Amino acid sequence: MKKNFLNLGKQPIANSFLSSISRSTLKKEYFYKLIISFDTKNFLVSVRDPVNPKIQYTDQYAHRASESQTMREAFKKIAKKLQKRFKPKKVMEIGSNDGVFLKNFPQKKVVAVEPCKNLANLTKTKFKTYPFFWNKKLSKKILNENSKIDLIFSSNTISHIPNLKETFQAVHNILSDKGVLVIEDPSLSSIIKVNSYDQFYDEHVYVFSALSIKNIVEECNLKLFDVEKISNHGGSLRYYVCKQKNNYKPSSRLKKILKDEIKLGLNNLKTFKKFANRVYKSKKKLVALLKKLKKKKKKIISYGATYKSTTVFNYCKIGTEYFNYITDTTKNKQGKFTPGMHIPILPPEKGFNESVDYAYLGAWNFKKEILKKEKKFIKRGGKFITHVPDVRII
Repeated sequence: MKKNFLNLGKQPIANSFLSSISRSTLKKEYFYKLIISFDTKNFLVSVRDPVNPKIQYTDQYAHRASESQTMREAFKKIAKKLQKRFKPKKVMEIGSNDGVFLKNFPQKKVVAVEPCKNLANLTKTKFKTYPFFWNKKLSKKILNENSKIDLIFSSNTISHIPNLKETFQAVHNILSDKGVLVIEDPSLSSIIKVNSYDQFYDEHVYVFSALSIKNIVEECNLKLFDVEKISNHGGSLRYYVCKQKNNYKPSSRLKKILKDEIKLGLNNLKTFKKFANRVYKSKKKLVALLKKLKKKKKKIISYGATYKSTTVFNYCKIGTEYFNYITDTTKNKQGKFTPGMHIPILPPEKGFNESVDYAYLGAWNFKKEILKKEKKFIKRGGKFITHVPDVRII
């Protein structure tokens, strides 16, 4: 049974950056209620009313995984690790984005699934790409044109697909008998621990724990046999899943993480109600800090026009009265406006200058990379603001 525990209010599509803020453009802007629920049966945390994927994943999808050095290095590392451990003959990625993971494998070995046509167009000349949403119908089509898959990889995508049961049934259809599904997604335990409520937005239909993944895949004749902690996106888990008849045994680290999650209370609604209370307090504290700095005539910007920050800005009602603008290195975001609060986005070379006193870390999960990069800003007295794990000035 699903129980609501967190209401993040009226939210826009996190990826829907606006080319203008004309009256006609704003009339078309889509909003929905972002309410988060907990299933007391399988311990799954999810968006109560998912947005239609066709609204979210268009041919204007802005995110490019390869534009982050941290992510390029992470995908190269995991590709090498999975090749060594499983020695797959055929590799497929669900949500291949711009091919940053698959490019680490021989072209003839790989199959890409990417519903956003602008991204699929980037990889279709490099390897076989299917520009469709992942489901049972697509799995049958791929199987008709390819051999069964030995390794299916999906980073921050499975949690985006509303029909979770069909997702795993489709995986079961196409996976070879000794094949492995590897999923990377934000860790629910990390979110609870560091109060990163901005991990909840329209694309994250689900936020997984090892407990919930174990329960769900078992309903689809699959089993979770291993899991590992990774640093991606402020704390994620990498899940290893295979067919139930496979010989893989539950690893010691899986047993430990399941035990730790129960200890943290990820199987208990009370845990999430307490979390919701901390989220509300964080909102009040962040707005109070920004008001205080603006009264002192300080210039504040946001560093990074992230999807996560869309949740924060719209939940806390933070707009241009607090942030003069946002700087972001992603070229197809520059010159646009943020969803909902309509804050202008500038390239760093135009906006991140000596007039800036404070910069809010929209991309807080890349804090180490950013602080290292912006030593000059810090040296001249510039300061960063974050809300994770607490609202504070760095």
